[in-house]
Amino acid sequence: KDAQDLAKSRLGTLIESGCRFSDGVHQWAIVIESNFLHIETMNEPQCDYDIQVEAVSTYVEERSEPDNSQYFFAYQIVIRNTGSVPAQLLTRHWIITDGQGDVQQVKGEGVIGEQPRLAPGQVFQYTSAAVLKTPVGSMHGSYQMVTDDGIRFDADISPFSLAVPSRLN
Repeated sequence: KDAQDLAKSRLGTLIESGCRFSDGVHQWAIVIESNFLHIETMNEPQCDYDIQVEAVSTYVEERSEPDNSQYFFAYQIVIRNTGSVPAQLLTRHWIITDGQGDVQQVKGEGVIGEQPRLAPGQVFQYTSAAVLKTPVGSMHGSYQMVTDDGIRFDADISPFSLAVPSRLN
């Protein structure tokens, strides 16, 4: 009986402190009802660590030199914190693939010289560029983020195309 009371007391402390478990999409809570412990699914799933990234690319003809196999693309990035905790962008990792399948990886601190901290609901936008040897290619990657309490996680950047408009069918 003492061990049972102790366990209930400790679980009660966890519940009172808002103990939740998540797989990144769904959330569960520990609930004690009538001396029975059960796991309850939360009605509204919420991911504490959720950064959404949108990308749009543009071919910049005036900065390109097709005769020298240099195709200049600008891309605008929108980073949105859709999670429930603040997070700071620490590093970036880009994987850039040209039309011949050649891959270039770019890693570094921050973006455009900044390491923005985004509160929940906050948005950060920037524009950067890439030069390819071919008129078509793609980019994808990730940002490494850190929360105020030191938890690190990756924010994935879905693949997006880099293409000279006349080369698209």
